[in-house]
Parts: sequence; C-alpha cells; structure tokens
Amino acid sequence: MSKLWHKNYDLDRDVEEYTVGDDYVLDARLTPADCVGSAAHAAMLASIGILQKDEASALKSALNEIIELYGDGRFAIERSQEDVHTAVENFLTERLGDAGKKLHTCRSRNDQVIVDIRLYTKAWLLDFFANAVGLARTLNGFAAEHRLTPMVGRTHMQKAMPSTVGLWAGAYLESLLDDIELLKSAYVLNDMCPLGSAASYGVPLDIDRGMTAALLGFARVHRNVIYTNNSRGKTELAVMHALEQFMLDYSRLAQDMILFSMPEFGYFTLPDEMTSGSSIMPQKKNPCGLELVRAKTATFCGYGLQVAGILKALPSGYNRDLQETKRPFFAALDLAGLSTRIMELTVGRVKVNEERLLAAFTPEVYATDRALELVVSGMPFRDAYREVGLNLDKLAALDPREVVKKRRHIGTAGDLGLDEAAARADAADRWASGEAERFDAAISGLMGRSIELAPKAPRGA
Repeated sequence: MSKLWHKNYDLDRDVEEYTVGDDYVLDARLTPADCVGSAAHAAMLASIGILQKDEASALKSALNEIIELYGDGRFAIERSQEDVHTAVENFLTERLGDAGKKLHTCRSRNDQVIVDIRLYTKAWLLDFFANAVGLARTLNGFAAEHRLTPMVGRTHMQKAMPSTVGLWAGAYLESLLDDIELLKSAYVLNDMCPLGSAASYGVPLDIDRGMTAALLGFARVHRNVIYTNNSRGKTELAVMHALEQFMLDYSRLAQDMILFSMPEFGYFTLPDEMTSGSSIMPQKKNPCGLELVRAKTATFCGYGLQVAGILKALPSGYNRDLQETKRPFFAALDLAGLSTRIMELTVGRVKVNEERLLAAFTPEVYATDRALELVVSGMPFRDAYREVGLNLDKLAALDPREVVKKRRHIGTAGDLGLDEAAARADAADRWASGEAERFDAAISGLMGRSIELAPKAPRGA
C-alpha cells in the first residue's frame, strides 16, 4: 500500500514512526465520516466533469462497502498508510482503478481531515445534546420532588441560611441549561463545510463548494480557504471550552454529593450500585465514580490547554502540528459523554434523607431571618444585625419547613421556575432533534441509507 505522497525515496523508519505516531489508530473512528465526505466530493467532481457519473456511482458503492467493513471490524488502517484518507483511497484504487485515483482531485488531506472531524463532531454533539437534556430533565424532576425539602444553605462550607434541596438541585439545573446554550454556539461554528479549501489556498478549477456543503448537511460553506485551515483546532477548542462548562458543573455537583452523603452529614445516600468497595475494609462503600468525575474534570481542562498550546504560535496555513490536536479532542469528547452518563445515573438514583436534613437546622441558621424580622418592625438593618449577632444564644429553634415557605420571591425556594426550566429543556430538545433529522436526511440522501458517523451514548437511568 503506497502513501498518497509517495515519491522516489523511502522515509526513514524512525522518522515515519515519529511522525505517524498513533494517528492512524485515532483515525479509525473517522472512517464513516471520511467515506461520506468522499462521496460528496465524488458527486461534486462528477458535476464538473472530472468524474463520469458511473464512476461516481461506483465510488459511492465502494465507500458504502468500506463503512460496512468498518462496522464489522474488518477495515484496518495500517501504520504504513499513515491515516484513514490513504487507507480509503488505496481501497478504492484497488477496487476501481482510475476512478479511485481521480477522487483526490481538488482536495488535500488538509481539508479532508477537517471535514471528517466536523462531520464526526456534528453527529457527536447532536447525540450529546440529547443526553444533556436528559440530565436536565432528571435534575428538574429531582428539584420538583424536593422543592420544599429543607436543607441548610452554606457559605464557606459553614451553616448560613435556610434553603431547600430543590433550590440546590435547581441551581445545577439552570447552570446546565446555560451550558447547553453555550454549546449550541460551538455547534454553529462547527457546522461549516471546509471541503474545497484544499491545502489552504483553494484550486484553479471551478469547483462547487456549495454543493458539497449541501450534500453533507452543513449549514454553510466555510468561506476563506486560509481561515478554513487555520480553524482546525480552533473549532475543536471552542467545542472543548463549551464542554468544559459541563464538566466544571459535574465536578461541583459531584463534590456536593460526596460531601452531603458523608455519614457526618447523611443528607443523601448514594445507591449501592454507584459505589465501590475497599480491598481491606469490609464496610466501605466509596463514591469512586463521583470522585473520578471530580478528578477527570482536571484532566479535561488539561486537554483544552494542550490544544491551545499547540495553536498559540502556529503560522497561517496548514502545519503538521495540528495532528497533535486530534488525540486530546477525541479524549475530551469521550470523557464528556461518559461523565454525563455517570451524573444522570447518580442524580436519578440518590436517596434524600429528610430526617437528617431537618436535624441540621440549629438556631443560628435563622439569624438572618430574625434580623429581617426586626427590620420589618422598624429597626435599621445594621442595628438589627448587631442585635442578633450579640444574642445568638437567644435565637429560637423554628420549623424549617415553615421557614422555607416564606421565601417566595423570584429564584428562591418558593419560586424555582421549574416550568420555565422544563420549557428551556424542551426547546433545546426540539432544536437538537430538528438538526439531527435534517443532518440524517442529508447524509441518507447522499449515501442511500442512514450512516452512524459517531457512536451514540447509552440512554435512560
């Protein structure tokens, strides 16, 4: 199997091993996307007379065959081929001769890999949106169930003011919905077709970039051919930065659940199936999944720093450095998807212990409430603050269930806006479902069948 750039010499073995690295392994997941992108390119080449119609049809059939072989685990990319693009072209050339040799006309591996990554990312994001909405709905249901279940609010990890489990869960719900909005912006940046930008400078033939964009279900063409290539890594980093917000929320939520499920708190009980044990201490039920969400969030942030470090000083146009952005990007997608699943499982199964929550309400929790009572009676707040602060030992124990009911203004325990949050989740779901339907229709129209461009995450609790 020859390299696409093969000349009259052989590359030094150590140089080849160093430059190829594990890129050919990473490329395996891009096989369906590479075939779909190639089918669109073939159709465009046929429209301008570079390929005959029967050649384009034969190429599409062979590309569908490769996708089938990949799905069965029977399409391998060899190190000597360097990448998925070479493996696919070699297969087509062996099978179809000149038609396979013609396919690379007017494109470079530079724009080819960008379209592969964008197709994969688009499919992955649309699946992720569904899972993120699923987690939002799980949080919404949890918040609704425990809307007025009293819970001591804390600042600096010290007891602060009366709150509820619903208010606590609703905070993460609203944050997650904002994360979804941010990720939609990254989705829009990714939803541009790079094909036709070639090595970074276009080609001197009248190719139809709009046609390939439409065939592949992209919203528009990524216009400037230099910027198209410059955007490799940048677009991925935008996606990673948006996903980082999810991970940061997951980490803080995980920390809260670890803390509040400690025996000393006992507010929550984690389900047995979400905990693991100790090799020496028979009694242990450890929140290892949540601990690793917390730790892996740091790993995730490191992936973004790695990509940014690669991009920060690159000259314009394609540079081989960009190959190194692929590994952290794929690792980030995998981690964000799995972490979302872990959080949904945990939130959906955690048990709330109301008795322990109520027991935590010692009199000082009501200090601010008492100060505001004095304000209502006519005392200036600063005087009321001092009066209560100097007489904390005289504060009375109250019924926290009655106290939290007094919090009725916007955003408090009595006004969580869960219906509005549910509407936001529904709107995000409708948007993502519509995008997915349009995308699938475009790919199905091109290939003659639906193609899974990225693996789907498991659903349900």
